Amino acid sequence: MKKINLTISGCMGRMGQQLIKSSKSNKNFKLSSLTENRIIKKKINGIKPELNSENAFKKSDVIIDFTVPTCTIEILKIASKLKKKVVIGTTGFNQKQENIIKKYSKKIPILKAGNMSLGVNLLMFLTEIASKSLNEDYLSKIFEVHHKHKKDYPSGTALMLGKGIADGKGKNLYSLIGKKFLNKKSFPYGKKINFNSIRKGEIIGEHEVTFSSGKEVITLNHEAFDRALYSEGAFTAAKWLMNKKPGLYSMRDVLKLYG
Repeated sequence: MKKINLTISGCMGRMGQQLIKSSKSNKNFKLSSLTENRIIKKKINGIKPELNSENAFKKSDVIIDFTVPTCTIEILKIASKLKKKVVIGTTGFNQKQENIIKKYSKKIPILKAGNMSLGVNLLMFLTEIASKSLNEDYLSKIFEVHHKHKKDYPSGTALMLGKGIADGKGKNLYSLIGKKFLNKKSFPYGKKINFNSIRKGEIIGEHEVTFSSGKEVITLNHEAFDRALYSEGAFTAAKWLMNKKPGLYSMRDVLKLYG
């Protein structure tokens, strides 16, 4: 089988480095280029990183993006012109940027996921089922922990879980986002979904969703121990995307998780 030509954008980041490492043993992909949003002089895996450009992407079949929101939008603009497929693992988008992504998905296939792991996507699915099953007496909140280097909060995964709660209620996520706490030992329930984010050490990722009626508490959680599970998920997503038409897809589509 012909290998899929791959570009990794954000090659100097934690996920970029993990993707490069994992690509060495993945038989489905050939690393064709690496990009960063700044000039990198040294070669990585025999490839000199480039700035995001048509030249950097021209030999690629699919781009896996783990950068920052402004950089992702730049990548999509170029990929759209070249008709390249894009897997977005970047998080922290605002609503305006989300709308721009939707616009580009009408031209090229895009798979966007705040988290690439099988377990987390199952957690999101179960969160939606729980939210749909529970009445308005149950309030919900989301707790997440990541390494001290992670800048955005709540995490993209926490927002995915929030979307699961919103979808279960047939509502828009942004209308249900409540207070966003950072590094609080405890935090309250509210009429909307409250979030608490902890940043410490080198923790890969912990997420917990709780529903409470005041008489009982239901808890759903997930903990990641190895960053490789995210790169494996990203490669699975990239391979799945290869024969897809323009559209905006998620890991739920890859895993066929439908209620």
